[in-house]
Amino acid sequence: MERSHPAREIEIKLRVPNAAQARRKLRQSGFRISRPRVFESNLIYDTPDLALRRTGTLLRVRKAGRIFKLTYKGPDAGGRHKSREELEVEISHGKLLMAILERLGFAQVFRYEKFRTEFEQPRTRGTVTLDETPIGFFIELEGAPRWIDRTARLLGFGANDYILKSYGGLYLEFGKTHPRAPRDMVFKSSKPASRRAARPSAGPPLE
Repeated sequence: MERSHPAREIEIKLRVPNAAQARRKLRQSGFRISRPRVFESNLIYDTPDLALRRTGTLLRVRKAGRIFKLTYKGPDAGGRHKSREELEVEISHGKLLMAILERLGFAQVFRYEKFRTEFEQPRTRGTVTLDETPIGFFIELEGAPRWIDRTARLLGFGANDYILKSYGGLYLEFGKTHPRAPRDMVFKSSKPASRRAARPSAGPPLE
């Protein structure tokens, strides 16, 4: 079964000290879990010369539980919130999808992992996710700009706390102070990425 949706993704990240505090703050603000905690493995694909990265676009294969999704993201439009076109489709055969991408000349250039829990508030259209990553804990707010600003204030954050960088960009920053960090943003127990993955000299793509 395939599902797809064209949309403009508008979002920000907020750094939080730990998952327990974030969950407590979300509950106190009226949010409830809409999708339980799940492990995600994300593979970023690009051409050998990183043509997608140079244009600010993204091609990603995500495995969350047993579900695979192929996602395209366009360049960021700029502004106080991260805003870009997002096209996403659910795929029934993830391994076959990855084989097709490789046949077309794409290669895995970056991998990042996280545990994600999704929250929602009754009668609102925005989505809140809590991400537990190898480099820290983040709340993501995705929705209309006014909803994002209002929800951030409700959670005790201001515009100065907004993070617009992707996990690829955040991992580049992390690597500057952690020179022994692995090439991919993965948990210590994870297996190495495919040997066929490309090795970009400038670090992970800025998703």
